[in-house]
Amino acid sequence: MSELTYKRILLKVSGEALAGDAHRGLDFAIVNKLCDSIKECVDMGVQIGLVIGAGNFWRGVKDGADKMQRSHADAMGMLGTVMNAIAVADALEQHGVDARVLSAVEMNKFAEYFTRDTAERYLRQGKVVLFAAGTGNPYFSTDTGAVLRGVEIEADAILMAKNVDAIYSADPAKDPNAVRYTQLTYSEALAKNLKATDITAMALAMDNDKTMVCFGLGDGSSIVRVVRGEAIGTTVKNKF
Repeated sequence: MSELTYKRILLKVSGEALAGDAHRGLDFAIVNKLCDSIKECVDMGVQIGLVIGAGNFWRGVKDGADKMQRSHADAMGMLGTVMNAIAVADALEQHGVDARVLSAVEMNKFAEYFTRDTAERYLRQGKVVLFAAGTGNPYFSTDTGAVLRGVEIEADAILMAKNVDAIYSADPAKDPNAVRYTQLTYSEALAKNLKATDITAMALAMDNDKTMVCFGLGDGSSIVRVVRGEAIGTTVKNKF
């Protein structure tokens, strides 16, 4: 445990990161690499809460825009996160890692209902806890749900594994002059209106003085490197 910088983490993985080149559904080669990295962290003694987005199935704001009532579109997104959580929990079990899915919406046929105390008990037992269905409310992103759960479980850090390797001043795929940041304060990120997460998630992390690390999922080894304290991606804090 002495080699670990972060001993309890909330890991957020975008749904799109699990879809691979198909951009929809699940690429199980990527899922298995993710599970290999999570297992390595668990074997080192890291306690892991996991949130997976639903962009590989449905994005409420984007896919339902101007076509559906927002609450209904967001409900579909919440269900997408449940599907992803069930799939990854199954893959983790196949890798020999105990996993439990806790849902913010009651659906006892598929997942346990989330309470903070249930999550705490499972984390202390060394199980990976997958938090599904976001916050259980429309108009909140899975990034916000991830920060909320990270605050509730008193995580040492919130790890945001994205398709981009860091926070940039603009989309690096569109702007070759985009500036890459290695460190930011929350005040700077909000003042610059950087799109690392939505504003609600960023403000919630800032208010609760949580460390956030935004990095690219890549082959999954980046997760292990972050918990060991390697400086990859962008670290966001109130103070450095």
